[in-house]
Amino acid sequence: MLHRAARRVSRASPLSPSPYSLLCRRRLSVAPEVAPTCGQYVEDEYNDNAHPSAASGVYQLPGTLHLEKGDKLVAPEVTYTTYGSLNAARDNVIVLCHALTGHSLAHQYWDAMVTPEWTDKYFIVCSNVLGSCYGSTGPTSTNPLTGRAYGPDFPAVTMRDAVALQRRLLEDGLGVKQVQAVVGGSLGGMQTLEWAFQGQDYVKSFVAIACGAQHSAWQIGISELQRQAIYMDPNFRGGHYTSYARPDTGLALARQIAMVSYRTHAAYGEKFGRCEEQPAENDTLASKHGRYVVQSYLEYQGEKFLSRFDVNSYLTLLHMMDTHDVGRGRGGLEQALGSLSQPALIVGIDSDVLYPLSEQQQIADNLQNAQFAALSSPHGHDGFLLGQEEISALTKRFLAEHVE
Repeated sequence: MLHRAARRVSRASPLSPSPYSLLCRRRLSVAPEVAPTCGQYVEDEYNDNAHPSAASGVYQLPGTLHLEKGDKLVAPEVTYTTYGSLNAARDNVIVLCHALTGHSLAHQYWDAMVTPEWTDKYFIVCSNVLGSCYGSTGPTSTNPLTGRAYGPDFPAVTMRDAVALQRRLLEDGLGVKQVQAVVGGSLGGMQTLEWAFQGQDYVKSFVAIACGAQHSAWQIGISELQRQAIYMDPNFRGGHYTSYARPDTGLALARQIAMVSYRTHAAYGEKFGRCEEQPAENDTLASKHGRYVVQSYLEYQGEKFLSRFDVNSYLTLLHMMDTHDVGRGRGGLEQALGSLSQPALIVGIDSDVLYPLSEQQQIADNLQNAQFAALSSPHGHDGFLLGQEEISALTKRFLAEHVE
């Protein structure tokens, strides 16, 4: 397996490869204060199983990454995990792009894409997106020019900046000559579209799932609600918070807002209904008004999130998504998409209220060579992960028909 110019390579361990920051590798094992009286709502976002072929490393760019908005990053790093083996031609490669709060250990949340059926044939690379807090350069990283963490001074980065760094990892760090396909959902789907533009001579095909060609006013509005929840936490202090006084209340509320947007009316109704629970003795408001299981679910999800994500990193990635627009500087959305000739599979979820099916249809309609697939799921936006086996099968079929 080739890992040229990578600074560290190690066997991947569950959610904690050596490059990861302490903040983002701690797991919270907190049970809700009061157990629900009906329904099972506690869900683990990641499985902790090891993967036999996973290897993690860090690539450091030997120089400066010039950013789209005019700033620059000196010697930025990108954390990555690989699955399978690179062939002699160095072209049996599939790139996986994770969603907003994901990381490079794809087997912990997208295991259907790294089964032996995939890894026996392909060399799969998943890297942590620029600006995140799972090892790639972001607000929690040390600024080499100051010797201190970037914090809120981390520059604005776009989807194009993230993909530019990922391409340097593949070409210079791993020696990849060609990519068979780039696959991603949500924020990962946005990266996938940018890969198609930046790698028209390098990427043979792409699979974009549950995303749009540009962030809409609806999606920016939902991002803004999350930002405002964080800004109103008195511990935020303009992003200059401390490790002992973090804006946990704001971040937890932001996560709860996001969690609602990821599902649907029907999914919440089926999962929780109007199930009530016994409030805690010291919860006077709940004792007065009653308490529902769905409330504990959201509180649990918000609390759990605090152990694995940094606030400034979260804000950085929200802004990255809001600036997503494939038509910027390319003649507009339709002209830009129409310039892509690679085979593409565009997948949407019929119940997705965050990235409606019409947005994926718009992408497919404007590409030169696209297949469109609409998955039926009651789970909304999260359907792209909860329905990963179906997406894996669609991707295999697509590659067999159009790429291999």
